[in-house]
Amino acid sequence: WSWTWLELAPLVPQRCLLGALLGLALEDTFPGQIAPLLGTPLLHSIHGLGQAYFSLKVISARRTFRVSPPLTTGPPEFERVYRAQVNCSEYFPLFLATLWVAGIFFHEGAAALCGLLYLFARLRYFQGYSCSAQQRLAPLYASARVLWLLVALAALGLLAHFLPAALRAALLGRLRALLPRA
Repeated sequence: WSWTWLELAPLVPQRCLLGALLGLALEDTFPGQIAPLLGTPLLHSIHGLGQAYFSLKVISARRTFRVSPPLTTGPPEFERVYRAQVNCSEYFPLFLATLWVAGIFFHEGAAALCGLLYLFARLRYFQGYSCSAQQRLAPLYASARVLWLLVALAALGLLAHFLPAALRAALLGRLRALLPRA
């Protein structure tokens, strides 16, 4: 059982939430020739490369500290590198799901910016945790804040997309009234 694009097309919004708030059509929210949903696949790929980098660092630590697979314990230096990689892998599905949903239903640019911030914070987390447990905390909190922001953007986008048309129009009208005119 597989879905075709024509079957999924009615589910994809014609306007992102941010564009709807500003009164723009989907194609107007992307300047020039930049195609919609360009940043999300790019960040998805970059995150995959980051996961590969973290795995290579674990392999290197295994060799350095002589910890053979399948062991996951050893010197504290090895365990920090291993735990950093595992912790980053645990958040991989949540990040990708919220990145894609926020990019499709809220706004591609906002989701891509949050994605870049998240990836940078996770890289700093991995580097900090590899050095000492204390150095992981600031990047951990930063990445958690960005992830919660992505969750909020995704939830807002989904809510706006699946609300009945009359309720959505009333809500967007009130939100436009609250936004300062530039």
